[in-house]
Amino acid sequence: MSRIDPLPGQHTHDRPPPGPHREERRRSTTRRTAPTVRTAADAAAGLLVLWIALHLLGANEANVFVEFVHGAAELPARWSQDVFTMGTENLRVLLDHGLPALMCLAVGHGIAARLDHA
Repeated sequence: MSRIDPLPGQHTHDRPPPGPHREERRRSTTRRTAPTVRTAADAAAGLLVLWIALHLLGANEANVFVEFVHGAAELPARWSQDVFTMGTENLRVLLDHGLPALMCLAVGHGIAARLDHA
C-alpha cells in the first residue's frame, strides 16, 4: 500500500476514506435500509387489512384493541377517505382502506427494490 501524506494542518484520521470504500459503505447502508422500508410498508398494509377484517366481521368498535387498530389504520388511509361513495358501509370500508393497503405494498416494495439494486 502506498502512503499518502496529509495536507498541512490535516491529520490522517481527519481524511475521509478513499473513494471505493466510501461507495461500498454507502451501498451497504442502502441495502440495510431496504428491509426497513419493506417492513414499514408491510406493517401499514397489515393494519389496514386487519381493520377491514375486523369491520367486516362486525367487531365491537368499543373494544380497546379494535379502537387501536381503527385509529392506526386511519393514518395511512387518510388520503383515500371517501374517494368512492358507496351505498353500503362494508364496501366503503373495503375500498377506502383496501386501496391504501395496495398502495403501501406497491410503493414500499418498489422503493425497497430500488434500494436493493442501488
